[in-house]
Amino acid sequence: MNTTMQSEILQKRRSSSEVSRRTFLRVVSVNAGALCIGIGLADEAAAATNAPKANAKSTPLSAFVEIAPNDVVKVIIPAAEMGQGVASALSMVLAEELDCDWKKVTFDFAPADAKYKNLIFGIQATGGSTTVRSFWEPMAKAGAAARFMLVSAAAKQWGVQPSSLTVRDGVVIHQASGRRLRYGQLVAEAAKITPPEAPTLKSADQRKLVGKRVRRLDTPAKVTGKSVYAMDVQLPGLLVASIALPPVFGSKQKGYDESKALAIPGVQKVVPFSNGVAVLAKDFWTAKKGRDALAETIQWEASNFRTINSAGLREQMVAAAKSPGIKASAIGDAEKALSASGAKLVEADYHVPYIAHACMEPMNATAWVRPDLVELWAPTQLQFFNADQCAKIGGVKPEQVRVYTTMLGGGFGRRFGLDFVQYALEVSKGAGVPVRLVFTREDDMRAHFYRPAQFTKLRAAVNADGSIQAMHARLVNSSVSAAAGFPLDDKGLDAFAVEGINGTPYEMPNLTVEWVRHEPGTLVWFWRSVGHSQNGFIMESFIDELAVAAGQDPVQYRLNHLKNKPRHAAVLRAAAEKAGWGKPLAQGRAMGVALHESFETIVANVVEISIENGQIKVHRVTSAVDGGSYISPSTVEAQVESSIATGLAQTLYMKITFKDGQVEQSNFHDHNVLRLAEMPKVDVVLIESGAKPGGMGEPATPPVAPAVANAMAKLTGRRQRELPLQV
Repeated sequence: MNTTMQSEILQKRRSSSEVSRRTFLRVVSVNAGALCIGIGLADEAAAATNAPKANAKSTPLSAFVEIAPNDVVKVIIPAAEMGQGVASALSMVLAEELDCDWKKVTFDFAPADAKYKNLIFGIQATGGSTTVRSFWEPMAKAGAAARFMLVSAAAKQWGVQPSSLTVRDGVVIHQASGRRLRYGQLVAEAAKITPPEAPTLKSADQRKLVGKRVRRLDTPAKVTGKSVYAMDVQLPGLLVASIALPPVFGSKQKGYDESKALAIPGVQKVVPFSNGVAVLAKDFWTAKKGRDALAETIQWEASNFRTINSAGLREQMVAAAKSPGIKASAIGDAEKALSASGAKLVEADYHVPYIAHACMEPMNATAWVRPDLVELWAPTQLQFFNADQCAKIGGVKPEQVRVYTTMLGGGFGRRFGLDFVQYALEVSKGAGVPVRLVFTREDDMRAHFYRPAQFTKLRAAVNADGSIQAMHARLVNSSVSAAAGFPLDDKGLDAFAVEGINGTPYEMPNLTVEWVRHEPGTLVWFWRSVGHSQNGFIMESFIDELAVAAGQDPVQYRLNHLKNKPRHAAVLRAAAEKAGWGKPLAQGRAMGVALHESFETIVANVVEISIENGQIKVHRVTSAVDGGSYISPSTVEAQVESSIATGLAQTLYMKITFKDGQVEQSNFHDHNVLRLAEMPKVDVVLIESGAKPGGMGEPATPPVAPAVANAMAKLTGRRQRELPLQV
């Protein structure tokens, strides 16, 4: 990627009277002619940290790696970095095969380009715990190919065979003579060499980085506040937009009086857009004050959604569950087995509410729509569709679009949404200036991007020995695939709706899983672990109910149904052993267990809880993980801890409700996230099974809620089948 400074972007710090927290933006041109944003991590952070600094133009050896004359290796990250650690993990994979000095590695984000598409999705996007699974092999091959090219360049310069050369920490060494050439000295000639189609990769015993605990590349800039987010972008004439959105979903504005907003000192423009009205000023607070003044004057059309209430939505789902649905799986004949005499019948109804994503960084995007060029700076998980949005809204050709991915302050699927980008583009086009559009917390909480509410009816037949003879599950919820515009299968089934129950690892001769699609008009979306987040709670709670009905220990009961699933059984045993399952606990405490597989990773959680001051207190979570093999064990552990925090928030607090068509929750006081003081002690056990890397951003979340619910049932003698749990 050949980099050149672009004069149209203002490269300036904030005034000395303000706290300087962010780094500059550097726009760089790519050899393909497109532009991408350069995060000044390597340059800016170097002053306060030991991060490497490129002192001259670097040379690309592939779409994924560049090397500068001073040996700084820049890895081009094709996915979004939202705290999950992929920027470091993918850099480790490439640096391992390149055999360079880790202290001289930095990273940059890829532009919107088809060559950076996620191989699992088929588009450039980040989600589904797919980034490492999709890119570890291309990154490894890119590193190995670059190494081959550099060694070949050295061999050509010295007139020797490549086999006579070795590489160590970014230096090519001629074994016989001891001559040495650094990568930075070789890269220009190496770029002229054709890369091999199938480069040789290192064996596991040759690795020095992958699988080891090394420092993350993004930590120094985050600690010093130098990481670049979309709200840090500075452009000439930029205005900040605060938006008034309809109070009831589906409504449209039909008139407003802009004079009240324009009367606020500093407010410069009022601009209508597709879903509301924006107020623009030079700073957010002024824009928000103008928005609040304007909101009093907006007239909204009546919406059919105005009659929606949570109690009514629940009644609709319960009624829908009385009718058969689409069969996601049908093993044996569950109905016949359930009606047969001799087995004990266990029935249960489960309900989970809508919940919001509650990202720490508000939804925002910075857009500049001009007649011949549309630029977007966004904390996005979906560059592919963002580029399409830019072209359509701006009325330009695809080659006149630039999408720059910044750091993300949490995503969890919410930034897979297109609304905040769409609004920024529309407002910039309407205002004729670059615009930074920022949601308030209340805007986002009421934006109708929610995990689906779900009602599930379960029935199971348990034999005298406790084995599951049959199970029937009927799930009622909305389709996240349809909401996102993705196709359902040829039966009309959304696989996300039933995942986590469909494909259960527990062995039983008869199993039927049905899905009843219910679309009351609410907008649903991908939430961390998608269908697994609710179905993990439902399935693992119900398995505990069956263990109780059979009079068996919950861990042993699960093991009895995993005889042909050695990886699952090993994970469960490891969690139970580490947690001290079966050993006496302090008075007033109980343990619960749950096991779940998602995104090609198996996780078992054991929790220890009590009730203190009328609240559920989670003291400890033991999490055993089989993610196949691990690139960065420290990052994996961090993701497990993060997933547990998310899972506990879902378990204890999160709930979106409707009254007269309006969302009742607005901020963290009534849609809580986990506070620091509430975070339990977490022990993580990593199991190396030798399989290829599984996903890690989400798999530890699904078994959190059921583990707590199972512990609560043991502690109180009362089974709760609805989230959030109550004392």
